[in-house]
Amino acid sequence: MPGIDDLIPSATQIRKEAALKEAEKADEYARLAAAAEAEKRALIERLTKPSGKTEDEKVKLASTIIQRAVRNGLTEVQVYRFPNTLCTDKGRAINQMEKGWESTLTGIPKEIFQLWTDYLKPRGYRIAYQVVDFPGGVPGDIGITISWGD
Repeated sequence: MPGIDDLIPSATQIRKEAALKEAEKADEYARLAAAAEAEKRALIERLTKPSGKTEDEKVKLASTIIQRAVRNGLTEVQVYRFPNTLCTDKGRAINQMEKGWESTLTGIPKEIFQLWTDYLKPRGYRIAYQVVDFPGGVPGDIGITISWGD
């Protein structure tokens, strides 16, 4: 028959086991956080580069998005949302509505602005870039909205 020490370990032993379990949990959390951060950096890196779509593909995609919104009775549609790190000033000029804010754009957000300038603006469409969330009170993601209503 097992002795009392086998049935009920000492409090010191239990504390050691609990500390090991907590350390394992902390290691797992740190590993998952590092993986998520690496994934986010890779996504942002990809978004800072050109999309690789042809002008024709971009125009067709814009047409599809606009037509879907029209069928749903909308006069505007958010076409893209991106992290503020895709702006050279982290969205400050957009948030302050400064003249020349478009020069802070990079990657796909810059492509969308150019598509609007070349094809949509001459047809009466409007575009708006605005900060759509403020995590911790600072500018976060930026949304791009195309509109055609009054």
